[in-house]
Amino acid sequence: MIRKAKAVWRGTGREGDGDLSTDSGVLAQTPYSYRTRFENEKGTNPEELIAAAHAGCFTMALAFQLQTAGYTPTELTTEAAVSLEPEGQGFSIKRSALTLRASVPMLDEATFKQLAEAAEKNCPVSKVLRAEITLDAKLV
Repeated sequence: MIRKAKAVWRGTGREGDGDLSTDSGVLAQTPYSYRTRFENEKGTNPEELIAAAHAGCFTMALAFQLQTAGYTPTELTTEAAVSLEPEGQGFSIKRSALTLRASVPMLDEATFKQLAEAAEKNCPVSKVLRAEITLDAKLV
């Protein structure tokens, strides 16, 4: 399975702007820019998208962990807070802090913690945040 997204950028880093699109069409020329990333202009930014991906992936992974263990959650709510911090001449994502609030009937705290930790370790987005990255760059 391969999922794709495309970024198009026009202009300089600070004054330029771009848009993001996904093959599914959920994002279709969604604007992003310096202002949507570092200020509060309407649009999105890479960190917000990573946060959404991490929250969604982890929550689904936990739902599968719970299902395998014989539990059915009433509701799982996860917030991911991705931190973009200065590093050298640029920036670095230093952490993704997951905050989970769960309602799962008949589940004890120790089992809950164990299943949540397993979900975090096995969520593909958690793994990709530690993954090797390749680049194929060509000037056209």
